Amino acid sequence: MKWSLPIICLLIAQLSSKAQSSFAEKFNSLKKIEIDSGVVLSIDEPAVFTLSEPTKIIVYALPNGNTTEQTFGKKLAQGDDWHFDIQHIGAQTEFIRNADVNTNYIIVYAENNLKSWPAWRRKYTNSDTQIGEIVSSLLQRYKNFNPQIILSGHSGGGSFIFGYINSQAQIPAYIERIGFLDATYGYETEKHQAKLKTWLKAKNKSLQVIAYNDSVVVYNGKPLVSPTGGTWFRSKLIAKNLQADFKLKSFDLADRLTWFDKRHSIDFKLIKNPEGKIYHTVLVEKNGFIDLIFDGTDLQDKGYKFWEDRAYTKFILQ
Repeated sequence: MKWSLPIICLLIAQLSSKAQSSFAEKFNSLKKIEIDSGVVLSIDEPAVFTLSEPTKIIVYALPNGNTTEQTFGKKLAQGDDWHFDIQHIGAQTEFIRNADVNTNYIIVYAENNLKSWPAWRRKYTNSDTQIGEIVSSLLQRYKNFNPQIILSGHSGGGSFIFGYINSQAQIPAYIERIGFLDATYGYETEKHQAKLKTWLKAKNKSLQVIAYNDSVVVYNGKPLVSPTGGTWFRSKLIAKNLQADFKLKSFDLADRLTWFDKRHSIDFKLIKNPEGKIYHTVLVEKNGFIDLIFDGTDLQDKGYKFWEDRAYTKFILQ
């Protein structure tokens, strides 16, 4: 694969940068890697790296139709596009860093020039191989920190995750956690079940799935998704495929369906939708990204709750 910018391994234990006071300053400070197939990786590094602390690289594959700027998020000013106020991965990242000061969190926003990972994968016959190389290159870039990698994504960003799984004979040990934010459209039992099972049986692996009942949504007079094509159906299918092997508990609660193991290292939260609303981005806004990273850890529900008000408001830049 041809890279238009060199990937340079970090050779020092500490890096510091000026505190960011505005959205523009912060966003312009992100390191960017452009790949010849139209992929842009924007990297948000912590202000200080500590070599003695664990390092986690969180790959966040963008949803369909969104730019990295919109995904990072900001306070809305007059005339701003509403997309800037629906995900706030930048602010949720700062919440995570402030809650867990003993870990180096690196966030990599994965965008492509089609603004759609499903469309991008259809365009390139070797797309899954390319995705595998992208993730491997990030591991190499930060190899001196011996990082673990978290794969996450919203909406069509889930296609990036499934493309990665397809590219591997088995999911590597350095993949610590996989998180889907209403992004399981591409799950196929034949392709993914066995790999997920094998990976999850290893020590300290986590699968987090958040979705809602999109099967009852009618948009412009038509169903939003087919009966088997939405994240409600696909997420339930993954849970059922894993339930027996991992002894997942299942509860039908007032507002959601849940499946989880004893430690919540495997956790499915599927929000019910009796009014047929579109909760696609609300799942992210209501602390969804934070929950993907902290659920099943000692920081689960500390200072935040999934599906409740924003816990990261003070970190939103203007």
